[in-house]
Amino acid sequence: MNFLQLIRILQARFKTVLFVFLLTVLTTLVVSLLLPKSYKATTTVMLTSKGVDPVTGHTLPIQLMHGFMATQLDVITSTRTALLVVDRLKLDQHSAIKQRFEKAGEESSIRHWLASMLIKNLHVEPSRESNVITISFKGTDPEFATTIANAFANAYQEMNIRLSVEPSQQASVYLSNQLNVLRDKLEQAQKKVSRFQQEEGIVDVDNRLDIETRRLNELSSKLTLAQSEVMGSGENSDTRTGGGHSIVNNTLINGLKVNLVQAEAKLADTQQRLGKNHPEYEGVKAQVAKIRAELAKHTQITSQKAISREAETREALEAQKTRVLALQQARNELKLLLREAEGAQHAYDNALQYLNRTSLEGRSNLSSVSILDPATTPASHDSPSLRLNLILSIFLGSLLGVFFGLLVEMIDRRVRSSEDLKDALQFPILGNIDLRAQKTRRFRLPFLQHAQKETG
Repeated sequence: MNFLQLIRILQARFKTVLFVFLLTVLTTLVVSLLLPKSYKATTTVMLTSKGVDPVTGHTLPIQLMHGFMATQLDVITSTRTALLVVDRLKLDQHSAIKQRFEKAGEESSIRHWLASMLIKNLHVEPSRESNVITISFKGTDPEFATTIANAFANAYQEMNIRLSVEPSQQASVYLSNQLNVLRDKLEQAQKKVSRFQQEEGIVDVDNRLDIETRRLNELSSKLTLAQSEVMGSGENSDTRTGGGHSIVNNTLINGLKVNLVQAEAKLADTQQRLGKNHPEYEGVKAQVAKIRAELAKHTQITSQKAISREAETREALEAQKTRVLALQQARNELKLLLREAEGAQHAYDNALQYLNRTSLEGRSNLSSVSILDPATTPASHDSPSLRLNLILSIFLGSLLGVFFGLLVEMIDRRVRSSEDLKDALQFPILGNIDLRAQKTRRFRLPFLQHAQKETG
């Protein structure tokens, strides 16, 4: 079938095509007029970026990240937001709605039934290049649709606050319980430190350790000096010169040494002048022996004192070493206790600081959602759109008319031109006689008349 044959078929079945076309358009028009009118109320909200949180002072991240807008749309269309709208408007307390719910025979509660009905008529659409969200609601009553649209915007604003506040409130409750535990640990650690200081008698362990260490060094120096005195004042040491520090610094011994030197000099002089047998020589000799005996006596006493002083110093040094070691061990134990107390104090301070911050966040009523344009009562209905339905019915009626025209032609096939006869009989056409009236010929399309002449 070529294009000319299609045109001839549509021209022949013009009444069928026109009937189907008019039937489709009239049906669409009647249905559009009989359908209940639906009104659409629209409100817009904007997600604002505050930059710096006024409560915590922290810089907020950019909210227009991938998936953020989709999350906000899910929040608006969530059952929790719809339930908040139902509770705010007290829709579940209307008698007419209760009757409809009883007739519906739903197993769920009336609040959830109303929430699901509201969500079905709710349409949320984000803006492509901005952080503005459009919230629309359709209903048969324009004022009711406007109220529901504004209620969803307000509920979303409150839900945004709740979603940011509830985690902080839960964290505050948890931190309050943990703060009591941390306070008990801190008190126990501080009691351990105080008890240890009282038992050991330590106020400032580092200062006391420095003092005891200084005493230990002094005793070590004294022991070294005492050892040198003992070595210098031994029995084999020269009683005339003496090697010990205590002997050298002893005034009596030094005086005896001077007297001994003088007496020995006098003895030598007497021996040279008078001889050994002279009585004066014997007297000087006895005096020298007496001085030498006294010097030996005092030297021995001084040596014994040096040995005794060395033993006392050594004993004091060992006791001081023990005291210093015990003090170092006590300092180490005290440092561990202090470190434990500092850790408990640090954990308590951090928890208290975080608790204060979360408490402020939990009491905050700041929202990142602002209502840009509240919904107003629509002046005209949104659907059904008579103009759009007529345009669609014209297009659909044309298609259906052509379809039914071709369908009738296929059921009742007729010869419309010499080409159809030639194709059907498979014989050449010698001529044709047109018996149709001249009036009918006037309504033929020009290209059809020209084609008819050529075949004739």
